[in-house]
Amino acid sequence: MTPPTAPQGAAPSEGPQPVPAILPVTLTVNGQERTLNLDPRVSLLDTLREHLHLTGTKKGCDHGQCGACTVLLDGQRVLSCLTLAVMHDGQEVTTVEGLGTPDDLHPLQDAFIRHDGYQCGYCTPGQLCSSVGTLDEIARGVPSHVTDDLNDVSFSANELRERLSGNLCRCAAYPNIIAAVSEVHAAQSGAATQEAAQ
Repeated sequence: MTPPTAPQGAAPSEGPQPVPAILPVTLTVNGQERTLNLDPRVSLLDTLREHLHLTGTKKGCDHGQCGACTVLLDGQRVLSCLTLAVMHDGQEVTTVEGLGTPDDLHPLQDAFIRHDGYQCGYCTPGQLCSSVGTLDEIARGVPSHVTDDLNDVSFSANELRERLSGNLCRCAAYPNIIAAVSEVHAAQSGAATQEAAQ
């Protein structure tokens, strides 16, 4: 049997093209637009740490199992070790450095300090970004695996534990972290209730 040929007059197939060795990528990181020329195989985590020198985001397992590398991508929680930077051209990335400053802490950072949710601190950047994303998910009504009523997502310790289960803490500060996030949720809920009453 002879291999098929292109119909007479048709252009020959060019075949697969090689991937460029370097690609331009523009990300808005912590509110600042940054354009980088990157190897398309570089993870978002390595881009943040090695190219932008934002070392708050930690490399734990580098396999998506520990949550230490969690960042917010367009407001959604993402494990930055499992995604390539070139996949997110034009998107907004928030790392722990973008949550607050030493003089103006994010409410979750402040609560983590009060409740001793930091302990050794290695997992804390991922825990904080995951907690910010979690509170937003609950506020938007996004259900989890333990949500009883998919049409009525509400805050509970069980819901919170499920949503943060992808963030490991070797110091076992889980009760402190749950207490910190619960405190911030209560404060946000109280503020929302007051605004609605006005």
